[in-house]
Amino acid sequence: QVQLVESGGGLVQPGGSLELSCKASGSTASIYIMGWYRQAPGKSRELVQTITRAGMTNTADSVKGRVTISRDDAKSTVQLHMHSLRPEDTAVYYCYVEDTPYDYWGQGIQVTVSA
Repeated sequence: QVQLVESGGGLVQPGGSLELSCKASGSTASIYIMGWYRQAPGKSRELVQTITRAGMTNTADSVKGRVTISRDDAKSTVQLHMHSLRPEDTAVYYCYVEDTPYDYWGQGIQVTVSA
């Protein structure tokens, strides 16, 4: 079992930056993928960016060039730095972990981009 706790969300103005953090606890030694998804009101949950243990990333086209992901396996953490934020980035952001064959999700953290 893996537990995930997110932090760092909030209100940011368009064009601003924000960093999300997620700490995993429990059985973290074999975590393969860590990353972030998001869900806007009335929409399905979608990929933002993920990173494998080897450092390979998978990024949504909608955020390419505006997000950077990093992970620290010693601390079992993953961070998502977002810049040039747009109102359409407003969503609940979920930390995600794959510990094959299991998926784990955080409870979600609100990010609101608004003037």
